[in-house]
Amino acid sequence: MKNIFKSLLAVSALSLALISCEDEQDLFFLTPEAEFEILSPNSGDAVELNPETTTNPGLSLTWSEADFGTPTEITYTIEIDKTGDEFDSPYVVTSTTNTFVTINSEELNGAALAVGLTPFSQEGIDIRIKATIGTGTNESYSNTIVYLITSYSTDLPKLAVPGNHQGWSDANNFESAPRIAASGFGLTDYEGYMWLDGEFKFLGPNGSGNFVWGNTDWGDNGDFSGILAEANESNCTAVAGFYRVRANTEALTYTTTAVSWGIIGAATPNGWDSDTDFTYNPATKKLEIASIALVPGAFKFRGNNAWSNGFDLGTVNADGFLVEGGDLTFSGAAGNYKVILDLSNPREYTYEFIAL
Repeated sequence: MKNIFKSLLAVSALSLALISCEDEQDLFFLTPEAEFEILSPNSGDAVELNPETTTNPGLSLTWSEADFGTPTEITYTIEIDKTGDEFDSPYVVTSTTNTFVTINSEELNGAALAVGLTPFSQEGIDIRIKATIGTGTNESYSNTIVYLITSYSTDLPKLAVPGNHQGWSDANNFESAPRIAASGFGLTDYEGYMWLDGEFKFLGPNGSGNFVWGNTDWGDNGDFSGILAEANESNCTAVAGFYRVRANTEALTYTTTAVSWGIIGAATPNGWDSDTDFTYNPATKKLEIASIALVPGAFKFRGNNAWSNGFDLGTVNADGFLVEGGDLTFSGAAGNYKVILDLSNPREYTYEFIAL
């Protein structure tokens, strides 16, 4: 009887031990949330970014080390959002295992625009740092600071010009509608070249830069004398042809000037006496001469077979685009060439010679 009792005690002890082992396997230990804070810059500090100094530091961040209570590598992720948006969709700038990071002006500018800051206007971003260990399941956040940024844009403001010439199609952000561009950010002197054929309008972008119906648009005020109107407007109109189109949405004016472009100069068959004209290619939206005999020498592009009429492209600027005035030089081998004059990108005009 005593032996039976001892056996029962042994079985009970073994069962308890097994249960205890199973319970231990199911246990997990919570890592306490780490506290740490941003040391610099101070909340409210400001920076003005400049497209001419893109590699200069735009933001230098330092912070105290997060303590998770165990010696392990910590990953710090820098997150930003537009001030007031409460990190509902935080933008990740970069990650590091250090307690400091420097972000150059170009990177910071891109991040600022990504969260919705307006170029050339001082606005705030909220900055916080997320600390994680292991697989990232344990995370802690620093305090949040406000950093004031004057961002910039190198993109020219644009309007879309939908109409009969592209079937009034609004597909893919009015992709098929030609654009006109202002000469600088914040300006309203829009200009561009395009084929028109009947009625058309001018359409502005929304806050996200997209072109959709419902945005502000302009038509003719009904007099058809070059006056724009936002309300009770009529569609503008033009007979089929290639035009320089200008619009000023502040002065509420627009012009459409028909223009026939040609190449002229010592490098061309007719010298400086007369042009060789381009033909519009609707598939590429570019002007083309299928074949022309060229020799080394000076040349330029001019419109409407005349001088001093505002259609004179003879200089390539520092950005590689054609601008008015001057003469260009053809230095290739004498022979036949296809010539392409691309005026489809407003204020970013280019040309190309292709040997045949």
